[in-house]
Amino acid sequence: MTSRKRPPDLLGNSAWNATAFVVAVVLNLAILPFVIVHLGLAAFGVAGLVTACIAPALVFSNALGLSTARELAQRLEPSDRDDARRLFATSVMLAIGAGGPISVFFLVAGAPLARLGFHLAGPAADDLGRAFALAGIGWLCQCVSAVFVALFTARQDYRRIALVGMASTVVSTFSMLLLIPGSPYASTFLGCQALGFATGLLMAVAWSRGAIGQWLAPPALHRDAFARLARFGIWQVAAQGGALLAGQADRYLLGALLQPQFVGFYGVAQRLQEATYIGILKVGEILFPFFSTLQKESEDRKVDLLFRSSWILNVLAASALGALIPVAGPLLHVWTGAEVAAEAARVLVVLSIAGILGSSANVFGFYLLAQGRSRSNALIALITGIVILGTSVVVLPRFGWQAAGWSACAGMTAQMATIVVLLRRSFDISGIWPRVIHCVLMPLGIGIATALALRTGLDRAPFHLAPSWWSVGLVASVTAAIIFVVEVAASQLGPYRRACLQDLRAILSRFVPLKAI
Repeated sequence: MTSRKRPPDLLGNSAWNATAFVVAVVLNLAILPFVIVHLGLAAFGVAGLVTACIAPALVFSNALGLSTARELAQRLEPSDRDDARRLFATSVMLAIGAGGPISVFFLVAGAPLARLGFHLAGPAADDLGRAFALAGIGWLCQCVSAVFVALFTARQDYRRIALVGMASTVVSTFSMLLLIPGSPYASTFLGCQALGFATGLLMAVAWSRGAIGQWLAPPALHRDAFARLARFGIWQVAAQGGALLAGQADRYLLGALLQPQFVGFYGVAQRLQEATYIGILKVGEILFPFFSTLQKESEDRKVDLLFRSSWILNVLAASALGALIPVAGPLLHVWTGAEVAAEAARVLVVLSIAGILGSSANVFGFYLLAQGRSRSNALIALITGIVILGTSVVVLPRFGWQAAGWSACAGMTAQMATIVVLLRRSFDISGIWPRVIHCVLMPLGIGIATALALRTGLDRAPFHLAPSWWSVGLVASVTAAIIFVVEVAASQLGPYRRACLQDLRAILSRFVPLKAI
């Protein structure tokens, strides 16, 4: 997007986020078959259930990190340093003072509650106590690290954020290679993840002390800073709670109704979909501090930036997630084996469609966060989570575990409807509906239709796609390219074709060394 007041390195920040994502997704996806072979699907499913039990704590840590980043982003001038130091000190105190008891709770009560709720027994669940202890320690490191990373987020220093994330992933992955073969337990897997989080915390603290040490302060509770963090954070907790329901509802119900290996099957399919979805989210994450700097801009300019950003990220999401749909079965086969592919291929297709639908909320969510409208974000997340949970309660007992993805599609459809209503109510300008259709609904709908058409064509072809990396990669790349071309062509039929083309040229001219662009 071209703008006189655009931060000069907006695209560079996206590139750093994308680089960190690529490193993380490559290492995580590469290590997963190794983990499944050495742990087994039952132990891997147990690890997934422990992670799902820890997930509610992320409601607190994520809300604290976002609140801290937003408040610090508005206090970057030297004259605001004392106020920023009080905010930082209060955030660290909350991370330690509230995060410590939460971690202790998981250590003491996590294993007994999990055994009761998920009917866990046998060898796969023998080390639940160690698993919860290590997962709780890892979360606490993540919680404290979020406050230090917020210093970099507020300054849009995504190079350091990316390097912290990459170091954490590398340490976690290589520790799994070293430790899991000799100790094939769920607790080992979770302990390696905790080691990665601890590494990220140490790096974030070290870099904060060196680069912006004058903005740091020892833990303390300041009433005015706490009030500002709480005012934004309370609704953000509700939003994170809704997101928790949306992301973990199926896993909770599968754990309560079925054996742990089915949680493992679902976790494999969800891991692929989440990796791609989070990658798109990371590319757009830089919009949060960017939108935070637009408080004094006119409404027309905010709307223009919001919808142009939405179109770009929706096209990217539809292309990337849509590429998984035609190759779901062969991809799972070559990655984790025929058994997982036979069980999870259809679920991966449905989850990919849900991910495309869910992309409608990404840019608008960052905008709402930047504007301090956490109540709207909470409404979106709670509606999505309730619909997903309600649908799961109905379909899972009746249709079995492979119906898990249906609830995600239902929830994301409800989310999209909520987004459309809020968009209409958020901006008092004419011509909002053509923008919604052109920049939000059309890219997502075209992406899903094109991906499903390509999947149907491959299924009816006289030959079957070979389960090999080169064939899967080739077909997925071609699918993403076809979806992208169709999306761009469709954008030229609408009233905002010039803006779409201008944004594409700006992005390509930044990353492609061709003077002709």
